[in-house]
Amino acid sequence: MSSSELGVEPGGAAVAGPGPRPGARPLLAVTDLVVRYGAVTAVQGISLDVHPGEVVGLIGPNGAGKTSTLMAIFGLVPAASGAISFDGASLAGLPPEKVVRKGIALVPEGRQVFGTLTVAENLRLGATPRKDRSTLGEEMARIFALFPVLERYLATHAGRLSGGEQQQLAIARALLSKPRLLLLDEPSLGLAPIVIDGVFDAIDELRRSGVTILLVEQNAARTVEFADRTYLLRSGKIALSGTRETFAGQVDLAHAYLGV
Repeated sequence: MSSSELGVEPGGAAVAGPGPRPGARPLLAVTDLVVRYGAVTAVQGISLDVHPGEVVGLIGPNGAGKTSTLMAIFGLVPAASGAISFDGASLAGLPPEKVVRKGIALVPEGRQVFGTLTVAENLRLGATPRKDRSTLGEEMARIFALFPVLERYLATHAGRLSGGEQQQLAIARALLSKPRLLLLDEPSLGLAPIVIDGVFDAIDELRRSGVTILLVEQNAARTVEFADRTYLLRSGKIALSGTRETFAGQVDLAHAYLGV
């Protein structure tokens, strides 16, 4: 899959979002979040925010608490303590279906498309939470412009798509809920380098269109370069945060990432 297959120009540079305005209220605010699984504390009191129009990265080694943070935001796991607010309103105790209606969509790790359903059926499921369907046709057209392969394979069972095509479907399905915030969990996981390039091009195109994104990624260096701001998690705590310039000031990102 090439960048052109994703509907964007190959080799296009990432364009940073506007960034937070001084004093502006964040769209998403996570404060002193703690997530536990029994006796194990996966997230240890982290705070982060995402402002409208930003792409914010969340990186760290396996087991650092990245996915647990997304799951807590989306209501898939309860927060042991701390606060999560979206557009100024608390998300505490809300189940995922109500979080979606608030305007948040999650593309989970491993894509998790419905393999026995067609591409068209998967997309229709993505639009289920919408109350207003008057613009659905226009949004489908935009999605097919971004992911033209999906229009070609509408009648194909999702399980027959390649990994990269399934990732496109997972993102498109999430977008059809008309989210104000898109949570992406490891969108490049298990994909070939050329396919990863296409996925990042597509995410950049979403940024250009004004979609706000919290991006969990295994590719630390690329995420730092791509995102407007990045948080580095290690052992459930934020070890470093800032812009790409902040991270460029580190002697060695791998040193900071691995803690060695």
